[in-house]
Parts: sequence; C-alpha cells; structure tokens
Amino acid sequence: MCADFDFTHDRPVYVIGGGPGGLAVAAVLRQHGVRAVVLEKADAVGASWRGHYERLHLHTTRARSGLPGLAMPRSFGRWVARANVVRYLEKYAEHHGLETVTGVEVTRIDRAPDGAGWLLHATGGRELSGRAVVVATGFNHTPKLPDWPGRETYETSGGTLLHASGYRDAGPYAGKDVLVVGVGNTGAEIAVDLVEGGAAHVRLAVRNAPHIVRRSTLGWPAQATGILIRRLPTRLVDRVAALQARIAIPDLSAYGLPRPDTGLYSRAREGAIPLQDVGLIKAVRKGQVEPVAAVESFEGNAVVLADGSRITPEVVIAATGYHRALEGLVGHLKVLDPRGHPTVRGARTPKHAPGLYFTGFTNPISGMLRELALDARRIGKALAREKRTRLRAEARTRSSERKSLARRTR
Repeated sequence: MCADFDFTHDRPVYVIGGGPGGLAVAAVLRQHGVRAVVLEKADAVGASWRGHYERLHLHTTRARSGLPGLAMPRSFGRWVARANVVRYLEKYAEHHGLETVTGVEVTRIDRAPDGAGWLLHATGGRELSGRAVVVATGFNHTPKLPDWPGRETYETSGGTLLHASGYRDAGPYAGKDVLVVGVGNTGAEIAVDLVEGGAAHVRLAVRNAPHIVRRSTLGWPAQATGILIRRLPTRLVDRVAALQARIAIPDLSAYGLPRPDTGLYSRAREGAIPLQDVGLIKAVRKGQVEPVAAVESFEGNAVVLADGSRITPEVVIAATGYHRALEGLVGHLKVLDPRGHPTVRGARTPKHAPGLYFTGFTNPISGMLRELALDARRIGKALAREKRTRLRAEARTRSSERKSLARRTR
C-alpha cells in the first residue's frame, strides 16, 4: 500500500529503495513486528526491473529467486521473464501489506541531532527521522557511460549512442549496423537480441575475454554450482572451472573471443560474474555477432578500436555497467570504500554509524535475488534484537522511575 507520511508514530526504520532488496527487508521487519517505511523515488516499486530490456529473463532459477514470505508462482516457468519479475514485486508488496511511499527521493542521510537514529533529507524539503536506515538503492543505480575521447563528435556526425539502460528491444535497430560495447551478460544478451531482431551487422567490443558458462547443463543450473563453490578455495575453483570450460564451452579464439587468462572465481570475487550463454556462442560461431577490440575513442562517425582499426557503426550501445551513486547520500559518513561501495553490508553496520545498513551492493555468483533474501533475513533479525533490547531498557527505566516516585510520595 502507498502510505502518507505520519510523524505521530514511534520513529520507524526507513528503507531506501523499492526494489527486491528493499521490499524483502521491509517484509521481514514487518514479520518481526518492526515498523518499516519504504521510500522509492520512482512512481512504483520495482522501477529498475520495469526499465530493463524486454528480452531479459532471470539467470537464476525461479525456485532460488523468491523473496522471504512469498514464492514465485510455478506458472512463471524456470527462468522468469522481466515482466513477471515486475508482477511478482507488485504482488509481494501487496501480499505483505508493506508501507511504501513513492515519488520521494532521499538525497542525504545524517545522524539525528539527538544522536539517536538518523535524519533523512528528501525531495520537497522533507526531513524524516528514523531509528535505523536500510539503504537498498540497488547495484544498477546510475548508468555508467565512459567518457571516450571524441564521443560528442560521433553523435553530431549522425551516430546514435546510448547506454544499455535505454535499450528496450531490437525493433528500432532492424537493418542497422550496431556496435555493442561490453561483453557482460547484458551486452551479450543485447547482441543476440539484435541479431534475432534483424540488425544488419552486430559487433561486440571486448576489453577482457569473459568466462562463459552454460545456464544449465543436463538440468543442473549454473546458479547451483555458484552456491556450492562460494566457500571453496579460489585457486581450486579456478582450476576446476577451467577444466569444465574446456569440456563444455567451445574455443572461440578463431572468432576473436579467446579463453580468458584469469580464473573464473578469481574474477567473480572481484565482481565480474561469468557470462551465462543464452545464444552468444551460437551467434558468434555463425558469424552473426562479430567480436572486436575494445573502444578507445571516436572520430566523427568512426569508432577507433584498441587494435587501431576503425569501424563506422550507425548505433553504439554501451553495456558498460552502473555506478552505485552512494557518495552524495552517505559519502560524508565515511562508510564507503575507494570504489564507492559500502564497507559492510547485510546485518553488520559500521562501528561509527550504528543503525545504518546496506543491501544489494554486490553481484554474487550465487544469484542476486537469493543473496538479497538472505540479507533481508539477517537485517530483520538484527533490528528485531535491537528493538527488544530497546524495549527492555525502556521498561527498566519506567520501572525505576515508578519506584523513585513511590519513595518520594511515602
């Protein structure tokens, strides 16, 4: 439900972000009897999922992608489509009776003047006081478009340059020469979508050769492997993954996509999860997607690649990732590492910022939604313990005050 602000209640826990992570935390807090208010800057929950490209399906199984307290319907199939993820998030908020406020963006978080809790500065000049804050603004928050030299000359010369966040489907690019920059899951899937949608020529600019895995092998999903290996030694997983790749993934070196020279799990621990094949291998081998070198710069209508070659695509789609964009919100609190990521997450809070929680700022090999669900349960338990401790302390204080009053009136 969408709620109006009410300042008469005890200070709630504010959850910033109405995506899967924020909704999951709010639901678990509600189950624990802790009031949570979700603040979402868009006009509806699940905003990032509403904006993704139409072709997108979860790369994790339906059974391992549900949030606490509500499973995804079987009718969604094993690999859930983007539109069904949106439907699920809408139903999730309704099912749990979550208190959500849309159209409100939190721009800064400060310690409350009394030192107890947090003060949130939001659009419209609002100042909201909460006893705790959960930041769940998302891994894919602000599109990251590299500042390539000469970028503006490409657009003024008639080329079209857009970030992958602005791509919806292949329709507008039918019959066109398109360069996709970035060979992560998004870039690879957009390239395949363009081929199937009738683009005349599709190139894929590659800076670092990706680790490619099958989404499922004989019914066993890659996500299940990702869950199993998380606590194994990195070097062991790297060696096993390399052997498995040589068996299951064809060598695409002749097509311009060599095997990577770093380990799969080593890369994953740095945030570069493997590319799940949903048609790229076939498209590359058939010559429908042409891997090329990384983009270095633009010169007029030409794109200059790292190997010195020049190409003239009509459209460039940059699948170059996102910024977390947390600096303005909490950067002054010294809770971010040099990359702009939270120094702690889940049930842990920074020692100098107790009551400030973060969820959804990693890209785990075991599946984002699964990890968001685990984080939500941990955060919910931590805040429920804090509430019980606070209530016991308040009860002791009231009891002490009653006893003191009774002594004075004798």
